[in-house]
Amino acid sequence: MPETHNPKECTQRLLPVRDALDVLSGKWKIPIIIGLTFGHIRFRELHRKIEGISPKMLSKELKELEEHGLVSRTVYDTLPITVEYELTEHGRTMQPLVEQLYQWGLKHREYVMKGARRKTPRPA
Repeated sequence: MPETHNPKECTQRLLPVRDALDVLSGKWKIPIIIGLTFGHIRFRELHRKIEGISPKMLSKELKELEEHGLVSRTVYDTLPITVEYELTEHGRTMQPLVEQLYQWGLKHREYVMKGARRKTPRPA
C-alpha cells in the first residue's frame, strides 16, 4: 500500500534541504569548498585554482561562506597584507557530501556518455 502524502512531514524534510541549498547555491560555492579541502590557502592561489571565477565573485562567495561558518579568514600583518582562507571544522563536515557529489557526477557523466552514443539521429 503506498504511503499517504503528509504535508507536514514533507515540509519538515524540505526545510533543511532548502537551507543547505541556500548556503551552497550558485556556480562557485562547491568549487571553493573543494579548493579549500587541502588546507589553508591564500586568496590569489585559490583564485588560480578555480578557473573562470573573477576576484570580485571569489571575494563575495568567500564572505558568504564565512558568514555561514564554513570558511575562516586569517589576516597576517605583513607587507603586503597576507590573507589566508581555510575550511572551519563545520566546513569540513561538507567533505563527505562533496565526495558523494563527485561520485554521483562520475556515474552521471558515464550514463550520459553511454546514452549519447546509443542515440541515433531522427529522420528529417
